Formats: sequence, structure tokens, C-alpha cells
Amino acid sequence: MTGFLNKMKYPGRWSLFRSDDRLLLMIFAIIVGICSGLAALLLNRGLETMLEWLHHYRFYWWAIFLPAAGAALSSLFLEKIVNEGAGHGVPEVIYAVSRYGGLLRLRSSFSRLISSFLTIGSGGSAGPEAPVVMSGAAIGSNIAQAFSLNDRQRVALVGCGAAGAIAAIFNAPISGMVFAIEVILGEWSTMNIIPIAIAAVAGTEVSRLLKGNQIAFAHRDFNIHFHDILACVGLAVFCALVSILLTRALRSMHHVSKGVTLPLWVRAAIGGSMVGAIGYFLPYVLGEGYHAIRTAIEGGFSGGFLLVTVIALVKVLATALTLGSGGSGGIFAPCLVIGAFVGLSFHRFMAMVWSSVHWVNEGCFALLGMAGLISGILQAPLTGIFLVIEITGGYEVILPLIVVSAISTTLCHYLEPASFYLKDLVEQGQLLRPGTDARVLTDLSVQELLETDCICVHPDMRLVDFIDIVKSSHRNYFPVEDQQSRQFVGMIHLDDIRPYLFDPAMHHAVLTGQLMNPHVKTVSLHDDLSEVLQKMDADHIFSMPVVSYSRFLGMISKATLLDQYRKELMVQTGRF
Repeated sequence: MTGFLNKMKYPGRWSLFRSDDRLLLMIFAIIVGICSGLAALLLNRGLETMLEWLHHYRFYWWAIFLPAAGAALSSLFLEKIVNEGAGHGVPEVIYAVSRYGGLLRLRSSFSRLISSFLTIGSGGSAGPEAPVVMSGAAIGSNIAQAFSLNDRQRVALVGCGAAGAIAAIFNAPISGMVFAIEVILGEWSTMNIIPIAIAAVAGTEVSRLLKGNQIAFAHRDFNIHFHDILACVGLAVFCALVSILLTRALRSMHHVSKGVTLPLWVRAAIGGSMVGAIGYFLPYVLGEGYHAIRTAIEGGFSGGFLLVTVIALVKVLATALTLGSGGSGGIFAPCLVIGAFVGLSFHRFMAMVWSSVHWVNEGCFALLGMAGLISGILQAPLTGIFLVIEITGGYEVILPLIVVSAISTTLCHYLEPASFYLKDLVEQGQLLRPGTDARVLTDLSVQELLETDCICVHPDMRLVDFIDIVKSSHRNYFPVEDQQSRQFVGMIHLDDIRPYLFDPAMHHAVLTGQLMNPHVKTVSLHDDLSEVLQKMDADHIFSMPVVSYSRFLGMISKATLLDQYRKELMVQTGRF
């Protein structure tokens, strides 16, 4: 209901732009896209500098403690300085969109940038994408709050911030737009698509202006045959299984870490030191791993089938240790690295089993594996398809990309009905997409729907006196209160007195306490409206009394609930 009230509260302010909602969002989308693009580039440049500076020390034995130091500092910064818990960032953004109309704190615009810089820059196995998504989303949210925009407009700018950040860090405007709509907002609304697309373009242009117009992972041309496309079905199955493995490894490590009675920074340090020890022998698992992706899709990785498979599995372990123990970062980059090596592993397996078949270059399967992992773990096939196309320029592989992404997403959804980002929210009942029944009813409260024009009666009142009250009331329900304590004791419906109305002899003999229903179902101020509506439907009733601490407060009716539902739905869908 907040959005509707805000709209009523500021009727004349910014009237020129508020008269055209699309124009307003388009203007703010440019600002949000530029700001989120700058935030993404700031983190990207910082990580490049840090990784290059620490590269010379990776060969010393004590380098295994670098990820431990970074993870510990990251968790201390989040927990002690900015008072935010460890996490990936994206679920927090989705939760804000789902439950609070996109409200995010200002400090979230920089907190995850700093914490992920410490974690990833020191060698932790994570990616910068989730932190920049949270930063961009917080920028959009706070700009909306500064200009007193309503809930729906604020949610749109949160999507703009996420789109601008992803678009800038990958130089991929379509991917940024699709990710924001498919994953963050979860709805393909025409009112959102245009500003989000503009923000994605703005973020991309900032990236191109400051970094140059370059594809992140260039590759050779691939000559794909029909048997290669058939093999993609098997690759999709492998990608789905590894996606499930990564999802469950991350969640398991998180639960194990929470069960250890040590401070968060100590747990993060232990996880980081284990990652450092692994990285000492397999450097490919450290950091964001983009150098490993370039080697894989260029077909220049010299290791055999066993080594490639081990790297993919160990990267899963390193990512689970980094993020599950308290480090800060995202799963985009690890998914791309793992997917690339899963693709290589699958190609080399096929080449060993069917050595007489002329397969496409292994770099193509590495590219397809990247799409399969992203699509599987996010359960967002369009994001996987467009991201891989834009960051590699691999438009000639669009058909196998669709096959791998679609099958991987479908299998993952069958095995894990909720994606990695949404699973905790779904389990806790906190995922409420805009425009859905659950979200609309959540934005309403019993207090807002309270009808207080009821006339209370007491149990000792004679029927003749009660009939006089009925004549002056337009209600069918009459709450009954104890005359001394004022506690609610029951309810009388007009139908309850109908048999006595035409018998004058009963008017002085019957008391209201004899006519009332003492077992009527009640509602409290804090009840969930979706549950209230279910009770009404189940019992075929249209009004219920609202009672708090045994005191009658008013009535809640289905008619009022549905009327306010319609108004809130209009606010959330932009149909004012």
C-alpha cells in the first residue's frame, strides 16, 4: 500500500515528469546505469590491480594464507564496520524487491564492493558480479528514495542498477537487461523493460568509454556439425549435475560453517587458508579465474582429461569453501570457469570414446559448458545464452547454446525446484514476486482494512432493545462484549434473530447472550491476509471480527479486502 500512498502524497511535486511515468523512469535509468557502471568498473580495476600485484608472491609457501587474510578482513568489515552479514548479495536484492518494494540501505552501494575486493583480490574463489549487482541495485534504490518515487518505480530502478552493473562488467548490455528481468525482478513488464534496457546501455557505454569496446573472451570460429549438436544433450546433462553439485556444496558448506562455534572471521580465515592450499598446487582455482576461461575456449589447455576433470571439481570445492565459510563474492565467475572445464572434460571424454569422429574444437564445448552452468545454477536460460554470446561473440553457436541451456535448466529445476539464489527465500516463504497474489496481500495489512462502524452489544441485553439497535445499523454482524470487562465474547448475525422477530412474546424473554455465537473465528492485527482470505473461502463467510487481547477492534470483510487488493495491484502493475 506504500506505493499508492506515496502517489497520493506527492501530487504536485515533479509534476512534469510524474505526468509521464515512462519518461521519468527513462531519465533516472540513465543516471542509475552510469553510476552502477562506474561502481562495476571500480571493482573490476581494483581486482585487476590487486591480482597483478599479488601474482609475484603466489610461488612462496606462505601465499596459502593470502586468501585467509582477505576472507577474514572481508568478514570483519561486513560484520563489525558496516553491520551486514556475509552473503552473495543477489538474494538480498531479490528479497528487498520481493518484500520491501526494493528498499536497500545506502551503505549497500559500497559495502559488498569492498568486501569482495578483499576476498577475490587475495585469491578467494568467487566472482565480482553479485557484489556489483547489489551495489547497482542499492544505487537505484537510494536514488528512488531521494526523489520520493513509489514502490513500483523504485523496484524498476533497482532492476536498472543491476542491469547497468552486469552490462558494464561484461560489456554485455543484453545480458544485463535479461539478468535483471529474469532473475532480479522475475517479471517481463513493458514498464520495466524500457528503463532497464536504457540503464544496461548506459552502463555498457561507461565501460566502453573507460575500458574500450572489447569482448571479454575472444575465440576462433567453430564449424559445428549435426553430431556435435547431438552431443550437446549429453553435455547439458553433465552441466546440470555439476550445477546441482555446486549448489549443494555451497549450501552444505554454509551449514557446516554456521555449526562451528567460532567467530565469523575465524571461519572465513580457515576456509580461505584451505583455498590457498588448494591454489598452491592448482592456481587455476584462485580468484575469478578469467585467465583459465580464455585458455579453455581458445583450445590452448594442455592438460589431459583427468586433470581437466579434477580442476572442475576442485573449483567447486574452492568456491564452496570461499563463499560457504564467510567470504564475499558471487558465483557467476566460478560458474563460467567450472562450466568451461566441464565442457573441456566432456569433449575429451567424447574424443577418447569415439576417436574416429571429427568433433568440433574443444573450445566450443568449453563455451557451451559455461552457458550450461550459468543456466543450470540460476535456472535462467536466457541469461546463460545471451551472456555467453556477448562475452565471447559466439553467435555461430546459438543453436547448441539453446539446446544446452534449455536442457540444463529443465533438469536442474526438476532436481532443485528453486535456483541457488532463490532456494533460501522459497524455503522461508519470503519470495513474493511483484503483481502476484502473495505479494499484493503482503503489502496490505489487517489494520488498513479495519471497519470500525460496528455497534457492540452486551450479553444481558434484551431482544427488544437489540431490535432497536438493528433498526439504526446498516451492518449484519453485531459484536458482543462483556459489559464489565469489555472483553469480546461472541458475535450475533442478523439471521440469528430472524426466527424471533415476528413473535412479540419473545422480545422481552430472550437475551442476546442466548443468541450469540461464542465460537466465532476471529482475526488478529498481525494475521497474514492470504491466510485470512483462505479462512473466509473455506468457511464460506464474508466478514470476520478482528480481536486483540480479547478486545473487539472492528470487522474485516472480503469486499473491502478485494477492493484494496485491486488498488494495490494497480499500483504494482502501473495501471493507475
